[in-house]
Amino acid sequence: MKPIFVRGVSNQFRLTLAIILSVILIVANDRLDPVRQSMATLLSPLQYLANVPGDMLDSMAENLASRAMLQSQNAELMRQQLLMSERLQRFEHLRQENERLRALLGSPLHMDARKMVAEVVEVASDPFHQYVVINRGSQHAVYVGQPVLDAQGIVGQVVQVSAITSRVLLMSDVSHGIPVRITRNDVRLVANGTGELDEIELKYVAKSTDVKVGDLLVTSGLGNRFPEGYPVARVMQVQRDDGQSYARVTAQPVAALDRIRYLLLIWPEKAVENSPEAVPPAAEADADIKGEAQ
Repeated sequence: MKPIFVRGVSNQFRLTLAIILSVILIVANDRLDPVRQSMATLLSPLQYLANVPGDMLDSMAENLASRAMLQSQNAELMRQQLLMSERLQRFEHLRQENERLRALLGSPLHMDARKMVAEVVEVASDPFHQYVVINRGSQHAVYVGQPVLDAQGIVGQVVQVSAITSRVLLMSDVSHGIPVRITRNDVRLVANGTGELDEIELKYVAKSTDVKVGDLLVTSGLGNRFPEGYPVARVMQVQRDDGQSYARVTAQPVAALDRIRYLLLIWPEKAVENSPEAVPPAAEADADIKGEAQ
C-alpha cells in the first residue's frame, strides 16, 4: 500500500543540481557554438518563411504609394507644361512683333486670360467629321465657339456644350475655317480643313501673294473668336499653275491632332468681359486649374 503523502526531493538537492549544471554550461559555452550555429542554420528557412507575408505587404504598400505619387506628379507636370506652352506661344509672338505693332497699331499687350485644362474622353468615330469630346462643360463656364489649344498651338473650337462634357471640332474638319496671317509679312488668309489630320488648305490665294514654304501661320484675331498670335500651321507646299486662277497652298497644323489627350481651354479678354458670370483673374485661374484637376 502506497502512502498518501510522499516526500519529494529536498530543496538542497535541487539547488546543488542547478549549481552543477550552471557550472557545466559555463565551461562548455564555447564548445556549444557549433551546435548553436547548426540550429540557427536549420531554423533560418523557417524564419524567412515567417517574414515573407510581412515583406510582401510592405512591398505592395510601397509600390502603391510610389505609383500614386508618380501619377500625381505626372498629371501636375502635364498641367504645368500646357500652361507654360500657352504662355510661350504668346511670348514668341510678342518677341517678334511687339515693337512694330505698338508703334504702328498701338495694340496693348495681351493680358493673361483664364485657362483650364481638359482631358479628351472620346474621339469621333465618324469618318466624315473630326471632333473630340472633353470632360468640361457648362458647369465649368465652357461656351460654344471657345478656342481650344494643345501644347503646340490651335486645335479647334467648342461647337457643342452639355453640363459636364463638350464637343470640340478640330481645325482639320472640312467645315472648319480660321482666319490666319503670315508672321513674316502680315498677309491675311483663311485656313480651311481638308478632312486630313495633318493637312489644312489656304483657299483663294492669289498667285502674286507672298507666301513661301516654311512660313508660320498664326491666328489673326479677325472674327473675334480666336485671339491673335497663336500658332496654327506651317506652310508645306505652294503650287502656282498657269491654268488655275489661284495658287494652291497647303499647310501642316502645328498641333498634334492625331494624338491629343490633354487640351487647354482659354477665355479671351473679350469673352471674359462679355460673360455674365464672374471669371477669376489669371492668378486665381491657375489655382482653380490645380484644384479641379486634383
